[in-house]
Amino acid sequence: MIEFITAKSILSPLKNGPDPYFGIMYSMNIYRGCQHQCIYCDSRSTVYNIGELSHIRIKQNALELLEQKLRKLKIKGTIGTGSMNDPYMPVEEEHKMVEKALQIIARYKFPLHIITKSNLVLRDAEIIKCISNVYAAVSFTITTIDDSVSKLIEPIAPVTSHRLVAMRALSNMGIYTGAVVTPVLPYITDSPENIKAIVQAVAKAGGKYVLFWPGLTQREGQREYFYKKLDLLFPGLKEKYIALFGDKYNCPVPGSDNLFKTYTDACLTTGLKTRMEHYRPAPFPIQPTLF
Repeated sequence: MIEFITAKSILSPLKNGPDPYFGIMYSMNIYRGCQHQCIYCDSRSTVYNIGELSHIRIKQNALELLEQKLRKLKIKGTIGTGSMNDPYMPVEEEHKMVEKALQIIARYKFPLHIITKSNLVLRDAEIIKCISNVYAAVSFTITTIDDSVSKLIEPIAPVTSHRLVAMRALSNMGIYTGAVVTPVLPYITDSPENIKAIVQAVAKAGGKYVLFWPGLTQREGQREYFYKKLDLLFPGLKEKYIALFGDKYNCPVPGSDNLFKTYTDACLTTGLKTRMEHYRPAPFPIQPTLF
């Protein structure tokens, strides 16, 4: 289901300044809900009050709100998109709201960080290249090197191999790109072989960094959906999760220290960074330019 809504805001400042991992200072969500239907998605948590995640709401006044906000902001900081939903889910191909938003961001010379699982981001590569004169990063979420597993746990998202092809294309254009390897699902994607293979594939695709956290989070609403999917796709795993984590929010994989070492060793071998470079905000006068 897709509907249009009128939003009160489009850009939310992070309470404690730029995020230390992603460098994001302002969060932008043009859509509510997500079509990718990843079985582990935290956005299903009742704390966010989103409701049915497949119910997509398009903020029809998002572009006007974004322009108004950027015109008034006194501090230039990185605009991030992709935390609550994927900006490049299928609905974007038709409505092009993100594409138009990036054109506004380019005019106002704001830095940008896109987090996505979709190769649709390539459509906007020229705009992102323009934004990169200030700062732009595109991080592809990659949880498994195996396309067949990707299709199970991220059923509507483009498979991993397609994301890596998109990463290579962006890298060839000189756009700063890398991977976010999270969540890591116990007994599904937590093998050292999987993590090492992801790091090697990112290096081969021209990525510059891999951010990694060996575990997942679980909350009310998301946990129940995830467990139903485990019963359907991986029978017997739900009981292992319950025994391991109970009602815990942070759920690190068993042997997470060893897995983290696998990751850091692979990054050292391939020359990839374990932290990404960030834009450093500073006061500035607003002087929009033509894109």
